[in-house]
Amino acid sequence: MKFRTSLLALAGTACISPATLQQSAQSPAAPNILFIIADDLGYYDLSYTGSRFYETPHIDRLASLSLEFTQGYATSPVSSPSRASVMTGQFTPRHGITDWIGAASGAEWRKQGRHTRLLPPEYKHHLCPETITLADALQQAGYKTFFSGKWHLGGQGFWPQDHGFDINVGGWNSGSPIGGYFDPYENPMLQNRKPGENLSMRLADETVSFLQNHHPNITGQPFFAFLSFYAVHGPLQTTREKWQKYREKAEQMGIASFGFEMEFFLPARTVQDHPLYAGLLEAMDEAVGHVLESLQQLGLADNTIIVFTSDQGGVSSGDAFATSNLPFRQGKGSTFEGGLRVPFFMKIPGLTRAGSKTDVPATAADFYPTLLDIIGADLKPEQHADGISLLPVIRGEQMNERPLFWHYPHYSNQGGRPSSVIRLGDWKLIHLYETNTQELYNLRTDIGERRDLAAMYPERVEAMKTQLLDYLMEVGALFPEKDPLHDPEAESLHLQNIATRRLQHLEQSRMQFLQPGFDPGNNWWGSQVN
Repeated sequence: MKFRTSLLALAGTACISPATLQQSAQSPAAPNILFIIADDLGYYDLSYTGSRFYETPHIDRLASLSLEFTQGYATSPVSSPSRASVMTGQFTPRHGITDWIGAASGAEWRKQGRHTRLLPPEYKHHLCPETITLADALQQAGYKTFFSGKWHLGGQGFWPQDHGFDINVGGWNSGSPIGGYFDPYENPMLQNRKPGENLSMRLADETVSFLQNHHPNITGQPFFAFLSFYAVHGPLQTTREKWQKYREKAEQMGIASFGFEMEFFLPARTVQDHPLYAGLLEAMDEAVGHVLESLQQLGLADNTIIVFTSDQGGVSSGDAFATSNLPFRQGKGSTFEGGLRVPFFMKIPGLTRAGSKTDVPATAADFYPTLLDIIGADLKPEQHADGISLLPVIRGEQMNERPLFWHYPHYSNQGGRPSSVIRLGDWKLIHLYETNTQELYNLRTDIGERRDLAAMYPERVEAMKTQLLDYLMEVGALFPEKDPLHDPEAESLHLQNIATRRLQHLEQSRMQFLQPGFDPGNNWWGSQVN
């Protein structure tokens, strides 16, 4: 069986042939690369992908000019592992960063007060020094490399400048904007500039400055610019004007009486109507527009590859309970589709046709070999051992079926369960470590993963489980262990409290955000900078 793909018009490859694109990077004609990654952005958080509440005109336009992978995936439901996969071309158990860096593991996990059955395993807390990152590989191919924004792949000594980036603005230990989304930022790699300045636009400004100062016509060197937004990760902050705009929009659309439903460990948001989140997202969209407009003004748009994606699905549970990923189930922190399926666009001059789509499953680990393949650089299969080049798909060719693997042996802050996953064709098998059982879903007929078919297809379950566990053993994956101090009664009381008091509080908070007189009561509200 082969995956079906959308046909790319042959006319789309006639402007610039693949041979022209695949010149040595030392040539001034070598394509530049702009890689844009959002944080916690769900697949359905864009107007382009179906949101009726959020407004993202600039990202929508980029998507309309790109090839969209409608089944594009992050490699983890949380940020650090997923971002490490972009940099390494590996699935998470191979590079060893399986949870967000800073998460508790082992006996320390008990301090979270969740009373869970298992203790999550240890994990690596930084990219290994010997890793040849995507940035390293592009440096070797003659590219000037630039990083702006969220890193969260290790402490000092393991920052972007230590992993192949010539310039680093804003990338350090933290996975969230410590000072919030308005200057002052409290970021040692980002100097404060103007009180009230918006963080997303500042990162875009820094990227534009890099494009201006390192224009290939000046340097004779192509660039790799990696714009890594902190948005739309919490805290949810926006201007009064944007809050007011989306509060009124929610009212006009009709405010639902209830906005959450209980999942395994936490309630999950079922409606998109959070005005602060919408404003935060719109500010990021405006920042994307600033960079895209600057590319055009600088005459770089016709020779720049643009990638846009997210590091995991939207936050429907935990953190700020910000968005709904329906019809996908759950969100960030979960190995259901809501936590893994993300926006995944590529605009490649001369190769991709505007508005084209493919349903070939692809992951963040594929960006590394794909970009090297497009520019004609040598692939590094020992490094990007799990990712594959998507260039054949981009050219409109079919691709043989391959298994995709996820390994998240942790409890997430968003209610996710320790699990590992294999997807093969339309079938997705989730192995749950708490119960040592499997769930089986057919994604073509059940995108919401509500009908567990494991009992109907025991032979398929056994075959996929074996393939999954064989891969995990091959790469040396670590697994959770039973907690000998587990107290079932304490866990039951904890979950009862979540399902009653916590759920009620969330519904009340949701309504408060939508009240005409809402005031967040902190100093970012006074910012009038968009």
